Amino acid sequence: MNSFFYVLSWKKIKRYLLVTAAVVFAFGVVYIERDQITVFSEGAPSAIYSVPTNKKVIALTFDISWGDTRPGPIIKILNDKKVQKSTFFLSSPWSKSHPDIVKDIKDSGFEIGSHGHKHVNYTTLSDEEIRKQISTANSVLSDMTGKAPNLLRLPNGDFDKRVLRIAESMNYKVIQWDTDSLDWKNIGVQNIVERVVSKAHPGDIVLLHASDSSKQTHEALPLIIDQLRNQGYEFVTVSDLINQTDTKGTDVRDQALIQGTIEDEDLSGL
Repeated sequence: MNSFFYVLSWKKIKRYLLVTAAVVFAFGVVYIERDQITVFSEGAPSAIYSVPTNKKVIALTFDISWGDTRPGPIIKILNDKKVQKSTFFLSSPWSKSHPDIVKDIKDSGFEIGSHGHKHVNYTTLSDEEIRKQISTANSVLSDMTGKAPNLLRLPNGDFDKRVLRIAESMNYKVIQWDTDSLDWKNIGVQNIVERVVSKAHPGDIVLLHASDSSKQTHEALPLIIDQLRNQGYEFVTVSDLINQTDTKGTDVRDQALIQGTIEDEDLSGL
C-alpha cells in the first residue's frame, strides 16, 4: 500500500513540475518576444499603410534614390495630366546630387518626404545610427526645400518597433503602402497598370518609383492616372490622407515578418 502511495504521489509531483515548467517557459517566450508582440499593441508607434475613408481619394507616391533619367518624364506626366498632388520620398545623397530635379519637384507643388540617408535596413543599425540617418536626411532636405519633412519612408520598407519609436520621437510618421506596383521589378507596363488599378481602394497609398532602375513606370503612369480617374478617384498627398482621419494607420505589421513576402510575391497573380 505504501509503495502504491509513493508512486501515485511521485506521478502528481512530476505532473506539477511539468505544468510549472511549461508556465515558466511560456512567460519566458513572452518576455523575450515582447518587442515583437507590443508592435501590435494599441498606442504603440505605427506605420501607415492606408487611411480608412469612404472618399475615393488615393495617394501616388514615388521613391527616388538613384539616377536622373526617370524623374523628369514622371514629373512631366503628372503636370500634363494635371495631377497636382502626389508625394515624393527622396534620399538625401541623391537629392544633394540632383538639386535641379528636387527644385522641379518642389516647384510643381508635390509633397516631399524623406527616404533616409544611406539606403540600408535600419533594423540592422544601432539607435544612435538610426537617429543619425534620419537627422542627416532631414538637414539636407530642409536646406534644399526650405521645409523640414515629417514623412519618412524607410529604405527597403524595413522597420521594427524600435525604428518606429525613434522615428516618432523625431516627429516623423513612417509611411508604407497598401498597393505595391512592383514597377521596381520591371514586370511589364500592362502588369504594372493592372496591379495598381485592380488593387486600388479609397485611402490607398500606392508605391511607385522614379529611380532609373524602374524603366517602365513612366509608360504605365499615364494609363494608371486615366483609369483611376475613370473610376472616380481623386489624387491627393499622403498628408492629405492622414489629415482626413485621426487614425494612425492600419494594422502595424513588423517588416521583419513580411519583407520576404514583399520580395518574393508570386507574379502568377498578375
